[in-house]
Amino acid sequence: MKVGMAAGLSFQRGNHRHRVVLGKDTRLSGYMIENALVAGFCAAGMDVFLLGPVPTPAVAMLARSLRADIGVMISASHNPYYDNGIKLFGPDGYKLSDEIEMRIEALLDQDIDIALADADALGRAKRIDGVHDRYIEFAKRTLPRSMSLSGLRIVIDCANGAAYKVAPAALWELGAEVIAIHDDPNGFNINEECGSTHPESLARKVHEVRADIGIALDGDADRMVIVDEKGNVVDGDQILALIGEAWHQSGHLAGGGVVATVMSNLGLERFLDGIGLQLHRTKVGDRYVVEHMRAHGLNVGGEQSGHIVLSNFSTTGDGLVSALQVLACVKRQNKPVSELCSKFEPVPQLLKNVRFSGGKPLEAAPVKAAIEEARNRLGQSGRLVIRPSGTEPLIRVMAEGDDPKLVETVVDDIIGVISEVRTAA
Repeated sequence: MKVGMAAGLSFQRGNHRHRVVLGKDTRLSGYMIENALVAGFCAAGMDVFLLGPVPTPAVAMLARSLRADIGVMISASHNPYYDNGIKLFGPDGYKLSDEIEMRIEALLDQDIDIALADADALGRAKRIDGVHDRYIEFAKRTLPRSMSLSGLRIVIDCANGAAYKVAPAALWELGAEVIAIHDDPNGFNINEECGSTHPESLARKVHEVRADIGIALDGDADRMVIVDEKGNVVDGDQILALIGEAWHQSGHLAGGGVVATVMSNLGLERFLDGIGLQLHRTKVGDRYVVEHMRAHGLNVGGEQSGHIVLSNFSTTGDGLVSALQVLACVKRQNKPVSELCSKFEPVPQLLKNVRFSGGKPLEAAPVKAAIEEARNRLGQSGRLVIRPSGTEPLIRVMAEGDDPKLVETVVDDIIGVISEVRTAA
């Protein structure tokens, strides 16, 4: 409720009637958080348009098209049902900057009751009809009007999440034969052994029904991974390579490159370099990818995890729209997905996590020394990325290089030193 109050007060500009669009995924706790946010926004004098369960990119799109002052998505993305969170979008449909979010957080610790609306200026809340139809039409318009998906058999894994209605409907309306799985949410089964983080059941279904392609979304449908006709999982790096090359060849790629994070495979960088394109790397998080794209005039970016941002269409990651671009390549080139989505041979990459309960283990002298030694051992033919998790008390250690044994040794050595420092502390 206080988040609603603080965000509502932060985005009031002028004397017009202010409004917020509010969506959610299928977690049971969404009902509780939705009602609390509505109370906070109404107390701040903002009208609330309730969207119900919709994908995160639909909230971003509707914030713009409904001329809202702020968009809110209640979701914990790919996390289990017992987690939840709040994503905020500005009136332009972009996620808020760190600076604005910190300003809102600062208000949570202040007494803001005096700034809330008077009794005659309280906001009102109402549910909006036709939201799904608007988003489906938006997604379909990202393809050429003449393009049909007829002849394709597609399995879509909805992760029992926010896109369980819109994704199968959009694919079917475009002419595909659609087999939907994990499209029966009950409040508890979102992302449970399904979706983009667990594509194993999708791979089995693709094999079972002899589908041309499988698409796995996550709980709020802002990311996706592909499964080819052979049951192999295709990650975000290969999808970035496919779309980046296709847009480059068609003249639609802006800025002469693609944006990814420090976690993307070195093989992607080498592939793009081979076709005359640059790979720009950012911190982990689709927000930082989007910020870099906007600052440098690029229109294709994303993460290895399957967040793909195509700024010609969207202001944030959109799993369905990204999947449609992959399907467009399949239709245009008339090649199997296994051939289209293996643009490069990934460089051996290993990621391991080590848990810590407090302190700053990465600042310890032995850890710094181990990291420096690892960088020297990898040399120019490899990369090392070490960072704290943004959502859990974990240190993530990732290394990649042409020698898989060296990569494994380097990661294990750093994990060992961090564990020793943690135990000593």
